[in-house]
Amino acid sequence: MTKTIVVTGASDGIGLESASQLAGQGHRLVLVGRNPAKVTAAVKRLQAETNGAEVDSYACDFSRLEEVRRLGESLLASYPRIDVLVSNAGTVFDKRTLTADGYEATFAVNHLAGFLLTETLLPRLREGAPTRIVTTASVGHYRGTMNFDDLGFERGYQIMRAYNRSKLANVLYTRELARRLAGTGVTATTLHPGAVATNIWSGAPAFARPVLNLAKRIVMISPAEGGARLTYLATGAQVEGANGGYYEKDKIKEPAKLALDDAVGDRLVEVSRKMVGL
Repeated sequence: MTKTIVVTGASDGIGLESASQLAGQGHRLVLVGRNPAKVTAAVKRLQAETNGAEVDSYACDFSRLEEVRRLGESLLASYPRIDVLVSNAGTVFDKRTLTADGYEATFAVNHLAGFLLTETLLPRLREGAPTRIVTTASVGHYRGTMNFDDLGFERGYQIMRAYNRSKLANVLYTRELARRLAGTGVTATTLHPGAVATNIWSGAPAFARPVLNLAKRIVMISPAEGGARLTYLATGAQVEGANGGYYEKDKIKEPAKLALDDAVGDRLVEVSRKMVGL
């Protein structure tokens, strides 16, 4: 059965590679990326690879919540059915950066934007169940903290502390979604795709880039391999009906102790709803 699959962060890295794999399976792809030229190039690549696959695209800057709102509204207006949402967009910032909405940018892009888009599309996903939500987290969530009095690291900002918090938020939100959606036919899963040689770390400090470049060549996996782990959760028959799990190398794994705290997950969702204006 041909599915309509929305992939964010789809113009590069594991998002693009997963989109390529999903198009190769015969599905209809909706690619979302920040850079219009790169998204257009991604569409052309997929159509060339598949001899004319049905691929649509939207440009959206996930650091601007108003753009994410418009994206969600456009998707609802354009697609009577959405079978899979792959929430994959992500970034990091060397120095503490604020978005136009006044939020710390790593948390805003990696969690709040995906949260807003997912919540906006939930009615459509419910209508078409069985459907799936797949969110890209990271092994970094094991080192994440969740201080609701200083979510934006006004004190003590460090690139990895901010990244790890945003990834912990991904896992907490996925687990809250799974609890909320139990019995509806909509499933939510999250994953660490592996240490992947992509451009996400282009925002790392200058002193760290030589080490990262070396790691890309020696120890990191390819974007295609990382993308395959997204594809597995998006359409794999083996995980049909699987709900709430955190995956590494296509295997379910117990997440961080803090990620298992349902009260923290519930509070995160409550706070996030207020931050994005829901």
